[in-house]
Amino acid sequence: MAITRLAGFLVLFSTHCYISTLAVVLKTANKAPRANEFESVELSCLIQSITTLEPRIEWKKIKNGDPSYVYFEKKIAGDLVNRARIREPATLVILNTTRSDTAQYRCEVTAPGDHKSFDEILIDLVVRVKPVVPQCSVPKSVTVGKSVELRCVENEGFPLPQYQWFRNKEEIPEDPKSSPKFLNSSYTLNTNTGTLKFTAVRKEDAGEYYCKAKNDAGHSQCGPQMMEVYDINIAAIVLGVLVVPLVLLSITVGICCAYKRGYFTSQKQTGNNYKAPAKGDGVDYVRTEDEGDFRHKSSFVI
Repeated sequence: MAITRLAGFLVLFSTHCYISTLAVVLKTANKAPRANEFESVELSCLIQSITTLEPRIEWKKIKNGDPSYVYFEKKIAGDLVNRARIREPATLVILNTTRSDTAQYRCEVTAPGDHKSFDEILIDLVVRVKPVVPQCSVPKSVTVGKSVELRCVENEGFPLPQYQWFRNKEEIPEDPKSSPKFLNSSYTLNTNTGTLKFTAVRKEDAGEYYCKAKNDAGHSQCGPQMMEVYDINIAAIVLGVLVVPLVLLSITVGICCAYKRGYFTSQKQTGNNYKAPAKGDGVDYVRTEDEGDFRHKSSFVI
């Protein structure tokens, strides 16, 4: 009989302690969810224990250290209006995510009837953005032995994309020694910045090049661009050095001849110009002080 009373007392004591220490407790199925832009994502806020029948539930978005309401007084608020809903009892579902939704979200539950009346849980959401078509820069023609740099840039993807380069539809490895086809190539490939730099380009490096930018949300690539590689033409250089002086000399001689022939001078005849007549046989003329006036010095002798 005594044993029965003792057991009943322990049960009553245990139940009383459980009730007096019961508190609102939250948990989540995923503290760091990831979603692609324009897809839906679930921020789970699960009430593990509670005694209050109608607790107050709030969601806040924290970006750059500033909190703002996204669920308050049983209504979606802020920039999630018409894009989110609450799934009972406290899970927030964003139906159409955008890149601006990347932030921390805090679920807060207040239960006045519980011994511990408040709890919160923090969720870190990242919305991934697919890269757009990258801008690629490929030189059209280069000379053997020269250095050349191919560039690939993409500024929209999140997280920041990694870059791949392809030649004639075959991926260029980051380490040229890892592939027999690129073993003799002298280049460096930076997959973070998208630069492909040849320190001394070879004839074999000619071909169609394109770049691909990719992250966890997807990938995009630019169109192929042809790069041609030429040998140095020594004969053409020597010929050019000889021909240019000859052309300049010919032009100079031509101008001098034209000047001598009077092509670049023009003489205008006026009514006051006078040309002295030729002297006749046996006639001697003496010029007076007045220019142009001649005096007959001797007569003709017959």
